[in-house]
Amino acid sequence: MAPSAPSISSNLSNRAMTPRPSSYRYKSEKRGMTYNIMLVGQSGLGRRTFLNTLCEREVIPPSEPPNPDTANVADPMKFDTYEVNLEEEGTRISLKVIDAAGFGDGLDNTSCFKQLQDYIEAQFDEVLVEESRIKRNRRYRDHRLHVLIYFIAPTGHSLREIDIELIRRLGEYVNIIPVIGRADSLTVDELAAFKQNIMRDIDFYKLPVYNFCWDESDSEALKENREIMDFIPFSVVTCDEVIDNEYGSVRVRRYPWGTIEIDDESQCDFVLLRYILLNSHIADLINYTEDVLYENYRTKKLEVGGFAEGEDEDADEEAETPALSAKKQE
Repeated sequence: MAPSAPSISSNLSNRAMTPRPSSYRYKSEKRGMTYNIMLVGQSGLGRRTFLNTLCEREVIPPSEPPNPDTANVADPMKFDTYEVNLEEEGTRISLKVIDAAGFGDGLDNTSCFKQLQDYIEAQFDEVLVEESRIKRNRRYRDHRLHVLIYFIAPTGHSLREIDIELIRRLGEYVNIIPVIGRADSLTVDELAAFKQNIMRDIDFYKLPVYNFCWDESDSEALKENREIMDFIPFSVVTCDEVIDNEYGSVRVRRYPWGTIEIDDESQCDFVLLRYILLNSHIADLINYTEDVLYENYRTKKLEVGGFAEGEDEDADEEAETPALSAKKQE
């Protein structure tokens, strides 16, 4: 079983369940919000069961057994899209999940990084084009990725080269939250040491994972977010099985020696991660994508294209007629 998680202040739950009148979440409670997640990780790390457990329903059915004749041939990476309508704490969420199936399964995964980057940039470009239209589409659906869940293999050692390269290349385009897939394959001590090694690598290589403390304007929320940072990378155990016990129905992963209750916070971090993704931090993830990541991309894109903000204003000033200039001076 996973080690006991450090305690988080109960204020985190209370604050998230009572949104402020001016908050993004409050404004979205009636009309709903669009929310886009990408799952990336090698095959066998539990992406399918993670999505099913996250949505509390079967979104992706069990895959068919592989053909023995072609089992040694890695399929090229592809993007499988799933759309789910959820309701969390009274807020309707139109969830779109993109699963990067086949990532990291080949001997040479160089093309995977480019595919992922191209996909993320394409969603930014769509918004950039939409913003430039004279008459915008009021029903336009924003496809920008708000969070990328990256599944790290439970090696028990440290980050691999493929892990470092992915976070380094994509961190400026999307909020990356690293998780340890199938964390139940590690002992308590192994998991604790593995988390420390991963964080040491993140600090050493300056990898841009999502910083929960990016907004320092709210001191109370900042304290809570610092507590959440202690969990990174989140240890994840997921399941497809529900059993009944004396306390009711519980979701478990069954083993010959017993079961792991994935909703027990002392056994894994899944409950906290789900609450962050679909409740307490959904607005933060969306806002950071729109106000920081996209704006940085937009600025660079326009500068490279020879049209940066401010240049059009300079051109307008140079094009002023003498009469208009004289009028301004008056």
